[in-house]
Amino acid sequence: MFNLVLHEPRMPGNVGTIGRLAFALNCTLHLIKPYGFGAITEKEVRRAGLDYWFELDVREYDNIEDFWAKNPFNDRHFFATTKTKQNYFDAELKTGDYFYFGREDAGLPQAILDKNPSTCITIPMTNEARSLNIANSVSIIAYEALRQNFKDFK
Repeated sequence: MFNLVLHEPRMPGNVGTIGRLAFALNCTLHLIKPYGFGAITEKEVRRAGLDYWFELDVREYDNIEDFWAKNPFNDRHFFATTKTKQNYFDAELKTGDYFYFGREDAGLPQAILDKNPSTCITIPMTNEARSLNIANSVSIIAYEALRQNFKDFK
């Protein structure tokens, strides 16, 4: 359905929670190293992902270059960031799109955001909060993509 891309995730529980979401929506989960934890098989990942983890389409990459070599970059790659004014619900999202999310402590690197500023999207907040939890952010954007394309999945 969609591609959820986690760039250098730091918290195994978030990865597990996002994996469970990816399974529920039939998305592919792409994990780009280095992680802020050991192996992806850590119990915290499995606990949050529950028994869905081993049925999930999850792919690991050594770095962003490895990811782009296997998933060529184009205008269907969207970058979730607080550094833009384009709201996620204003973007036209399509089946097969890639949604990138950065490290919990730093977001996506500016070099990635600069690859295509027109596909940077944000989740608006009504106060001065720094950001949302990454698992919540992935859920919001993935379900907006589903909402926009739901007729294709009935």
